[in-house]
Amino acid sequence: AFKHAMRRRALPSLIKTFLIALITIPFALLLMPFIRNRTISGEDFFGMGVNLDKEPNTTPYLLDELGVKKLLIRIPLWEMDRLHEYVTFIRSFAGKEITVALLQDREHITSPDMSRDHFIQIFEALEGVCHTYIIGSTINRAKWGFFSVNEYLDFYSVAYELKQTRFRHLKLIGSNVIDFEYHFSAHTLFNAAKIRFDAIGSLLYVDRRGAPENTQMGFNLMGKINLLSTLISLSPKASNELIITETNWPIQNTAPYAPTSEHECVSEEDYSDYMVRYHLLAFASQKVSSVYWHQLIAPGYGLIDNRNGVIRKRSAFEAYRTMLSHLSDAKFIDFYHRTDEYNLICSTPRGELEVAWSTASMPIYSYKDQE
Repeated sequence: AFKHAMRRRALPSLIKTFLIALITIPFALLLMPFIRNRTISGEDFFGMGVNLDKEPNTTPYLLDELGVKKLLIRIPLWEMDRLHEYVTFIRSFAGKEITVALLQDREHITSPDMSRDHFIQIFEALEGVCHTYIIGSTINRAKWGFFSVNEYLDFYSVAYELKQTRFRHLKLIGSNVIDFEYHFSAHTLFNAAKIRFDAIGSLLYVDRRGAPENTQMGFNLMGKINLLSTLISLSPKASNELIITETNWPIQNTAPYAPTSEHECVSEEDYSDYMVRYHLLAFASQKVSSVYWHQLIAPGYGLIDNRNGVIRKRSAFEAYRTMLSHLSDAKFIDFYHRTDEYNLICSTPRGELEVAWSTASMPIYSYKDQE
């Protein structure tokens, strides 16, 4: 009943969302072929989500073994009484590049003064340790507290005002729409609010479609990235940087830890394959500056299963480590796709690297052979 009442109250904003999307998305579709790629290197591309409540003492050693240097750590605003624990946890990752995601609840959405006070406490506590913050998450899901984009823009504006007046060195990442629901993204990018995003975050899950090469409404992963990147490039509200702040696949036979039904879950082998191919496709797009895998330790969707207090590295852990060892210093040269065959060509200090894969049961030929 509360949700229905709030959605009725949010109707003017929802109508605005529809009208903005009706104008901007078709225009972006027309311009997609003409938007130039950025230059994205492997050095800053790979990131990993880690959590205070999942093996905090073991996590630093696992990350060193994995080789990842960029971390995303979430601080729920409703846990401000644990701020000192989060600060200690974040400070334990010496030498890592930290991005902090500030998660909202309904109380913080409706209480700007509370949000402002808590933002200040966090920014001051992490001064010199972290300067990049994701403001809000999953803004198009009512269970995360927002009932309209207007509510999100008001919430973000609290942090933006602090950046403008007290913390000018901060980098604020916004929008943070989950899944392929770009009508919400369009509204965050085209509006009259007095805000600006230093980068656009997207929780770009494609797990419900199976493999990352599969399509939704005619768009595979690269198509979704290209469309969102085009919207960003047209927006007067955002710097031209896209970051995938969260993505994964749920794993079979892990209920109740998997975030979806068993129907959407995949085997550990498929999870590993899809994870690698997701990163390869996002890197090949040359429009995504970083992908943060969600996350290192989680029974239902992580690289490591820690049920019953036992650390078990899934095959995806080694796959991620191998991928990172080859691509962390790679520079993009070319990408080739024909039917079910994919080839990514990169340069590395060790020489030219070609990664080839096929989504069909057929031999994989190299890019040069096909030429």
